[in-house]
Amino acid sequence: MTTGQFYNHFLNELKRIYEEREAANITDWIFETVTQLKKWERREALNKDINKEQLTRLENHLRDLLQHKPVQYVLNEAWFYKMKFFVNESVLIPRPETEELVSWIVNEIKSAKPDVRNEGLQILDIGTGSGCIAISIKKNLQACIVTALDVSEEALNVAKRNAEVLQADIDFIENNFLNESDWNQLDQYDVIVSNPPYIPAKERETLSKNVSGFEPSIALFVPDNDPYVFYDKIAKFSLLHLKVEGKIYVEIHEDHAKKIKNIFSSYNFKTEVRKDIYGKERMIKIF
Repeated sequence: MTTGQFYNHFLNELKRIYEEREAANITDWIFETVTQLKKWERREALNKDINKEQLTRLENHLRDLLQHKPVQYVLNEAWFYKMKFFVNESVLIPRPETEELVSWIVNEIKSAKPDVRNEGLQILDIGTGSGCIAISIKKNLQACIVTALDVSEEALNVAKRNAEVLQADIDFIENNFLNESDWNQLDQYDVIVSNPPYIPAKERETLSKNVSGFEPSIALFVPDNDPYVFYDKIAKFSLLHLKVEGKIYVEIHEDHAKKIKNIFSSYNFKTEVRKDIYGKERMIKIF
């Protein structure tokens, strides 16, 4: 079978479960990774027989994709903030809106007065997952001291792997943030950032199969009877662990901005909501 023939087969199979553009993007990504050929290079190889080893890998990837497994988990890679991260089913797949949260933090610190952004600025990432937030901040603000915590040992193993490959000096801590006694091992911070679980469990059925069936539930869902538990804990923690003039940045559910603002206001914090590129209220700065 030629490369071109199997490419067309692969694409047509994916069109059964994806829209045409997304199917094409996934097919291109898979073929580039497996064959190590850019799109223009593959055009020159369309009429050549496909390598047997590559064919086996492609067939396995197609099988997984047709089970709705996200392409990022199939390839164990996801791009975030212009860097390639290792991902598996122990961590969430990094999202574009989280890149916007990171940009907000990085840009505000870079634009601050020199005495505010000097060496030693302490930053804490709560629920680090793949480490994408902590590592991206550290790579762009190298003078800062970045600490990242997660309740999952498996997630921390992924984050540590990414930090090593991407050469980011991060202090990783296994910590059950919802257990207030675990706060004792934590310091005082100038910036606290989190993309916590915030999807009510009742919304599981509304999510696509490639999310609900593969991404870690512990990083996605919160109890229906206490959907704001992480935001309340972050607010309470910050009363004790946020430095004077420090700031908190959190990602939020697009439908719950008002409620989350009220939680932080009840602890006497001020808030600023920011919309993502799609016009949805997806992040809040608290100060």
